[in-house]
Amino acid sequence: MTQPISITSIASISALGSSQNKIWENYLLDKHFLSEKEVSGKQVFVGQISRENQQKIDELRKSDAKYKNLDDSVLFAIYVSRDAIKTAHWDSKDNFGVNFGSSRGATTLFEKYHQEFLETKKSSTLSSPTTTLGNISSWVAHDLQTSGPEISHSITCSTALHSLLNGIAWINSGMSDKFLVGGSEAALTDFTIAQMQALKVYAKNKDAYPCKSFDLEKKQNTMVLGEGASAICLEKGKKEYALATISGVGFATEVLKHNTSISTDAICFQKSMKMALGNISPDEIDVIVMHAPGTIKGDQSEINAISKIFCNKTAFSNY
Repeated sequence: MTQPISITSIASISALGSSQNKIWENYLLDKHFLSEKEVSGKQVFVGQISRENQQKIDELRKSDAKYKNLDDSVLFAIYVSRDAIKTAHWDSKDNFGVNFGSSRGATTLFEKYHQEFLETKKSSTLSSPTTTLGNISSWVAHDLQTSGPEISHSITCSTALHSLLNGIAWINSGMSDKFLVGGSEAALTDFTIAQMQALKVYAKNKDAYPCKSFDLEKKQNTMVLGEGASAICLEKGKKEYALATISGVGFATEVLKHNTSISTDAICFQKSMKMALGNISPDEIDVIVMHAPGTIKGDQSEINAISKIFCNKTAFSNY
């Protein structure tokens, strides 16, 4: 980090809600916010946005004729981006950059248009522009009328964090003073869930908590897919009105031995945490937010990596 970066606004929409106060209230409740969805004739757990919030997305779709053919992943991103820049008091004249990442992209539309092609051997005119990876950031930039740079990418589960990393890099390069970063997913489709089931990582239990991220004694994988989006406003330097300040970042890539593998001690996680810490002592860190997807090997490898860096001075919480 060549200079601190301020987070001046955060907005999100998920199964937990769409307002920061409501999301925090729901986090503190002793219950999960997963729901059941029928997939290939069977009920599975998913993290679905509420009917109330889906109605807001539907209203957004109807608000502009150009938006009616967009995937929910794009509309989720537009929704949270509007909220984020409103709170940060940004406007189009700021020429801020936009970087939204998505692991899956326009999944619903891609599957719809592919099915149409299989049945008719023809493709809809809009099938390409509405399913490309750059589709999300470009529509967010259009909606907010910013002429700054717009970037899109996909790096599986860490996609949104890489958006944050990219935003910081652009600001530190001197090419931009402000960047809107985030991630958006709307992948609760039969095919996507079937892919996760094929990997044998999807939750099957009907317990009080279907996803058992911090249960290190679990005997089966318990990952549950969700949908939603989040946007963060980044600004150069320390701002008095900042919600938080980013003073260090870290990144690493692990050479895989298998398509879905990760090392027992998550070497890449250790490297990225060391880089983020820099000269800061591990004892000064108050909170670590894990990925913890609810898989046996994935959760344990994360905990092993954290224990290596923080000398086992750790306690795990469901919050």
